[in-house]
Amino acid sequence: MPLYEYELCEGECRACGGKFTLNRPLSAKPLTNCPACKKPVRKIISGFSTPHKLKPLSISDAKKAGFTVLKRLNKGEYERQ
Repeated sequence: MPLYEYELCEGECRACGGKFTLNRPLSAKPLTNCPACKKPVRKIISGFSTPHKLKPLSISDAKKAGFTVLKRLNKGEYERQ
């Protein structure tokens, strides 16, 4: 489930502190009010973390990670490595 960050549209709140983060399924209706203080909220755009490596994955690293590695033979033809 993705994490969503929200902030109050106006005012302050001791319960939520003015900003809060929730785990919500993609199928959930958009949140319009704070669950704690019931004041109107808006979703804020936040950064996200992506894993990155300093070196590209090798074929053996990809196989260890569970990927199927294919080698192109001809147009539309591939062979498992």
